[in-house]
Amino acid sequence: MPETLDLITAVYAKTDAGLQEIQSRSLGLPPLVRRILVLVDGKKSGSELAAFLAGNGNIEEVLAQLLAQGCVEAQARKPAAAAAAAPTVQAAPSVQEAASADVPGLPPAESRTAKDNEMARNFMINSVNSIIGQNTRISLVNDIFNAQTTEQLRTVYHAWATSMSGHGMGAKRLPELREKLFKVL
Repeated sequence: MPETLDLITAVYAKTDAGLQEIQSRSLGLPPLVRRILVLVDGKKSGSELAAFLAGNGNIEEVLAQLLAQGCVEAQARKPAAAAAAAPTVQAAPSVQEAASADVPGLPPAESRTAKDNEMARNFMINSVNSIIGQNTRISLVNDIFNAQTTEQLRTVYHAWATSMSGHGMGAKRLPELREKLFKVL
């Protein structure tokens, strides 16, 4: 590992040892470290992975442990200009996906800014982590985190609302949380 590696800005990918660890759990990684290993996808930087810790740890320590165990490797970070210039290819949404993005009572998706999307994404992740628990809905948190557009956030909203309504405290607070979320969603 180079001494000048910036653990926060580097992008991480699983190694063969990391893939093996996910299947076998032979290293006995703590749950927090294992969660980050599962979320490493070759696209997220250390700062992006830190969002999944929700204040329960230091991402630099977790990444250093995963690097030391040989479970992940740091990759070169794409320059911001190249990443912005590279078009992302996405399949057209199905009719069902397009319909699920419609949430009654919200303004048109085009009226929302990138900052609104970021606030909605953070609100949804924080509410799941604080009410339901961090280790129980990792795939939902990952889906929310990866939703970049208002339409994508509105599609994942339904899974968020279903998860919240299926939890005692979440169901009780859902009207209040929905009202707050709708201000930016």
